[in-house]
Amino acid sequence: MNIQAKSLTKLLLGDSIRTIFRRSYTKPFLGLITFLAISLSACTPPAEETAAVKVTIDEAGYPVVTIENAGGAPVVMQAVSATIGSIGFDRGGQQTWVTGAPETTKKEDGKTVYQWTTDSGKVSLTVEPAEGDDLLVHLAIDSKSEEHHQWLINLAASQEEYFTGIFERVVDGGQQESWKDGISTGMNLRGERVEMHLKPTVSAYAPFYISSAGYGFFAHGTWPGVFDFAQANPNSVQISFEGPALTYQLYLGKGVKEIVQQHALETGPSLVPPAWALGPWRWRDEHFNKDTYYDGTPKTAPYNTDVVEDVLMMKAYDIPCTAHWIDRPWGPGVRGFDDYDFDLDRLPEPEKMISWLNKNDVELMLWIGPFVMGEMADYAEENNYDLQSHRWKDSRQVLMDFTNPEAVAWWGENGPGKLARMGVKGFKLDRADGEKLQDSLHLLTHAGTTYRENFNDYPRQYVEATYKAVQPVLGDDFVLFPRAQYTGSAKFGSMWAGDTNGKPEGLRSAIIAMQRCAVMGYPVWGSDIGGYWGDFSQETTKRWLGLGCFSPIMETGPTNNTGFWNNPEAPVYDPELIATWRLYSKLRMKLVPYVSKLAEEARATGTPIARPLFLEYPEQKEAWEDWQTYLFGPDLLVSVVWESGKTSHRVYLPAGAQWIDAWDTTKEYEGGQYITVDAPAYKTPVFLRKGTDLELGDLNALYQESLKIAATKPDLAAMESKETW
Repeated sequence: MNIQAKSLTKLLLGDSIRTIFRRSYTKPFLGLITFLAISLSACTPPAEETAAVKVTIDEAGYPVVTIENAGGAPVVMQAVSATIGSIGFDRGGQQTWVTGAPETTKKEDGKTVYQWTTDSGKVSLTVEPAEGDDLLVHLAIDSKSEEHHQWLINLAASQEEYFTGIFERVVDGGQQESWKDGISTGMNLRGERVEMHLKPTVSAYAPFYISSAGYGFFAHGTWPGVFDFAQANPNSVQISFEGPALTYQLYLGKGVKEIVQQHALETGPSLVPPAWALGPWRWRDEHFNKDTYYDGTPKTAPYNTDVVEDVLMMKAYDIPCTAHWIDRPWGPGVRGFDDYDFDLDRLPEPEKMISWLNKNDVELMLWIGPFVMGEMADYAEENNYDLQSHRWKDSRQVLMDFTNPEAVAWWGENGPGKLARMGVKGFKLDRADGEKLQDSLHLLTHAGTTYRENFNDYPRQYVEATYKAVQPVLGDDFVLFPRAQYTGSAKFGSMWAGDTNGKPEGLRSAIIAMQRCAVMGYPVWGSDIGGYWGDFSQETTKRWLGLGCFSPIMETGPTNNTGFWNNPEAPVYDPELIATWRLYSKLRMKLVPYVSKLAEEARATGTPIARPLFLEYPEQKEAWEDWQTYLFGPDLLVSVVWESGKTSHRVYLPAGAQWIDAWDTTKEYEGGQYITVDAPAYKTPVFLRKGTDLELGDLNALYQESLKIAATKPDLAAMESKETW
């Protein structure tokens, strides 16, 4: 081992070791130390260095850039092999890697510029001090060529290093891969390759990850990229991003929680929903207006049958509901979305219906898309307010260009703004994640950006345009619920987890998605309880109701366009499912003040509402491994069962606190151990941190009360007769 390797090892194992062990997962750290010592043993003496950065040259002539990190192990850019270097670019399918010692220039503003001469021009790597110990790194080339560039950087990875963030999918590829049978990937993305390019419909992305070695990485901008987390090579994170240049931020000198907080604040801060939006929601995929209710009872109400049935049945069961939202189709036209008008046959007297819902303490939400149809489509095309786009379901929709301020103002006034003035308080923002967007380097938006650079940013533009349309009308009394997310989206809305399959593995994927989104800076998240499509089962839905209760947003549906009193499989009328729904909806209402406070904390400090255990307990190995268990705020520990047929569950209770079983408050456990608890389908394991003022009440008594109420089918005709429409 040469002098530089010995010095680096001494530095890492010297004065800062206690800080590193306290802040990071020790196994990955120790593995990285060994790996770096071996890798650096072949390096020549430093070519140039600053206080935080050292550049050496390996045996193959590639630069090794070592960045000190007081919060953990150093971040090292180094070659992957004899043919794959540490820093390079791809142009026209030809990869070029920089080699040799760089020319080094230190600027008065604290920046240091390293330059390498290549056949294509001079490549510069500029290191700029940022907040605290953080660094901004810029990669550029002075070439005058107009060919498209893809920047390549490779970071050293230890054998057990843990990576998470990036996207809410469990794995890349078609979304069904994230809930395929036998899937084993959890929160940890080690061994996965991820395209940073939005795919529908599970489509929350952020070019940001945290490492258990104690650093965070964030690529600025919206160009597509790829992250390979030690899949192609077990010792490397291989990162590539397109664009004329690349800027990325390294979060250094802090723990993983502080990295997550800082990133959330810098790309946000996140929006705080009104209190009603944090209560239980109800929705169906489609709302018909039949002459009878589910059980054949004739309808005499003046409003949509399904809306009235849901409200009356929930009122009879005493199931709280603070919002009811209606999916497409709700308007006229071939796809039920022409001109932001209501289809009066499907939804008669919409403004009076909204007033009736409000009298029942329910707000109305509607589905919208980033395109216009009907006469609005003609107007948008005539005024060049549109982007070229793919056809959707063989019908004409004109996709809005949200980089055009005039188009944004027109769309907002005649679309979401018009609905807000009618009393609609929430919008589900669908289809901004590639189903209609074209992806081209030759087509340009109104702002002059290529469609390809605009692709990932489009969801943020969409939610911002909607926010600007409704905020002047509704103030802070509304919620936006998009499914697609990219950097900056959290400033304008919450999010939902896309069209997740209702199978057990779909629930599994939602547990992971919530926590990945928490890491990425999207703290206000919800999923379709019971799943959106595919498989449906009462057992999985009961489990999912528990997750929904302890999620930032709780929304129940679509239940195959029926209520839980009319299931597609036996038991068609399921008192236990209804009782579980009531149990968690009643409990959720108790939690609204707690969740509101957590949403305010997320905005102020960047601390997510749902917290993977490793954010609070990074020194505990089990906190990285037990991804089914998470903190819901500081005082609740929740562990969601997703497998079918299970009646017991093993859960890790973190050391450093005592935990009280919320289902049996006589049971108190010392943290730092796994325990096994009873977990029938209705019972989500939840624990209170000892010393909290939060009270959940007698959950067993609430469930028994709910079973008793659900045992009797409500009389819809009698309930209708009591209503004053």
